[in-house]
Amino acid sequence: MPGIRIYADNACDLDKEFLDELGVKLFYMPVTIKEQTYRDRLTISPPEFYRLISEPGVVPTTAQITPQEFKAEFEKVLQESNDQIIYIAFSSGLSGTYQSACVARDMLDSQRIQVFDSKSASVGYALTVIRAARAVAAGESLERVVAAIEDNIRRIEHIFIVGNFDMLKRGGRISSTSATLGNLLNIKLIAHFVDGSIFPLEKVHGLKKAKKRMLEIMAERGVNLKEQLIGISHSNDYPGALELKELVEERFDCHEFVISEIGAAIGAHVGAGTYTIFFLR
Repeated sequence: MPGIRIYADNACDLDKEFLDELGVKLFYMPVTIKEQTYRDRLTISPPEFYRLISEPGVVPTTAQITPQEFKAEFEKVLQESNDQIIYIAFSSGLSGTYQSACVARDMLDSQRIQVFDSKSASVGYALTVIRAARAVAAGESLERVVAAIEDNIRRIEHIFIVGNFDMLKRGGRISSTSATLGNLLNIKLIAHFVDGSIFPLEKVHGLKKAKKRMLEIMAERGVNLKEQLIGISHSNDYPGALELKELVEERFDCHEFVISEIGAAIGAHVGAGTYTIFFLR
């Protein structure tokens, strides 16, 4: 009997062991650091990534997955089975990987391949992947799996604190003066996603106030939060992520969480000390 195979990429920031349990297969985007190319969570761990980029003058660069990589994997599945293929991609607003997968799909011209732009990143993206995988495991039809994916894409919220202005400066997103002032004055930038791209929301003095403000925004935008699977990601600060989880538990009585460390695909742009909450509006 034909099945449904769910694919994602490493920008979902889930460890391989967890994805194996879900039955999700991963594509890996390359990251280059000091002329050495790695595959996030495959040949470099998040802690090692943050150690390397903490060195002065080190600017990591990322690249999209090529159409050829997608084509090779999709073609193999088409030849060996009658399964349906669903690939949920890292936001097209941040990477060309979604477009690469669409090129591969069109090259193979198969009705059994569907490619979705998650319009998400990190564990926000992961929540859509998890919902799709759980629907498949529950024996849902292809139509209902697709409906679940599309519902998450429409409703997913990303509210995050940018840890350090230096990475924004290195990436050319803010000036050196703004980065220096932001760090000196302990200003925390709260940002969010709009249609798959990152936009600044507001600035807050201090991490404690920034986390409190994140929860206020969550209360304003969320619905039935107690019943949701809540996502939390962090870069190089697991204790800080646990503290954020406890704040969410206390305020909204949430019980189910996914907490994961931001890997190289996202960490190359936000650096250490970033915290994000993901939920459905």
